[in-house]
Amino acid sequence: MDEQQGRGAGMARWRGGPPCRRPDTPGLRRWEEVRSDPGRLPWRTTALLAVFVQVGTSFAAHDQTGGGRVDLDLWARALLLIGSALLLFRHRMPVVVAYGTAASALVYLAAGYPYGPVFLTVALGCFAAIVAGRRRAAWGAIGLLWAGHLLVSHWLYRWLPPDGDGPYGWGQELGVVIWVVAIIAVSELAHSRREQWAKERIERERAAARRADEERLRIARELHDVLAHSISVINVQAGVGLALLDSDPEQARAALTTIKSASKEALGEVRQVLDTLRTPGDAPRAPAPGLDRLPELVEQAAGAGLTVEVTTEGERIALAPGADLAAFRIVQEALTNVVRHSGSRRARVRVHYAGGGLDLQIDDDGPATRADAGGSGNGLAGMRERAAALGGTIEAGPRPEGGFRVRAALPKTPKATP
Repeated sequence: MDEQQGRGAGMARWRGGPPCRRPDTPGLRRWEEVRSDPGRLPWRTTALLAVFVQVGTSFAAHDQTGGGRVDLDLWARALLLIGSALLLFRHRMPVVVAYGTAASALVYLAAGYPYGPVFLTVALGCFAAIVAGRRRAAWGAIGLLWAGHLLVSHWLYRWLPPDGDGPYGWGQELGVVIWVVAIIAVSELAHSRREQWAKERIERERAAARRADEERLRIARELHDVLAHSISVINVQAGVGLALLDSDPEQARAALTTIKSASKEALGEVRQVLDTLRTPGDAPRAPAPGLDRLPELVEQAAGAGLTVEVTTEGERIALAPGADLAAFRIVQEALTNVVRHSGSRRARVRVHYAGGGLDLQIDDDGPATRADAGGSGNGLAGMRERAAALGGTIEAGPRPEGGFRVRAALPKTPKATP
């Protein structure tokens, strides 16, 4: 059968394989929601943070107003609210938010207002920038705040409120450095984790696509082998029936009986393959064919006018289901090619069991009825794919003494799938 028949138009539209599942992590789910809807604003978290900053700054101010800091007023509340409100756009404009929160915090501190949760808005703004991959913006915003704080606390304090205060100690600057390093470390860790999640998601999607492609090719090979063999038998028997319909009705009836049997078996195997599409993951209702059904294959070939001689060598060993199915399909496809492309009406099948696996050899004496005696469709390609998937090999080509030979070496146990 040619390539289009072997694959089938419906097979090209099929997409199998299990859905790609993401790890059930709350942070990742929120990140995926933001990615899927970038226009969405984080109102809830921003409102909660704004309330926390306002209330927390009020509590912090009780211990600082008597120590040289300015009392909270309407302007201070407005600066805190601006810094919190900017965080609404941290997913849309991370660079603007990082610099905006740093600038509002710097103005707040330069005005002499109490220390407190105002740094939390800067931390979250820089965190969002680093997670979004804008490291330079985050570093620049933090550097701006730190440099501005140094300038205010050690030089500009003379001209800034409150009046009469002196320079800050360098020990306090060490605390600011530790705070900056902590923000950067946590942000970089979150960024690397989310990059890892994204990479794992892409790998899972690629693996699911590979599994779907492999399953599609497997089903295409199964359909090709089943239909090619059965239709070849039906075609030969239909020709015999038509030729003998008037001269030998009994022989024509036998040909029709063979057609009925072959078509029924083909329909059963096709239905079994299609059931795997309708209910993926379920166990097949009927066992897959193997070398134990080789006598049935010989009988079907005899119905097509081909005499098959089977020779078994060595002590039979138990093959894995995949290897047993591949061996059966290889013999089936080789005999189909003999029926279709060889003028010989005799074929020899040698089954040799060895300690490490199975060797198959299918010979016919020819001559070829067409130039492409080995098959012009997907038959040989399918046999090679089956053998390669198990870690085996296929050799096919003309024999020196005439005819065609197919040799297959299959391992006892298929190789592990990487």
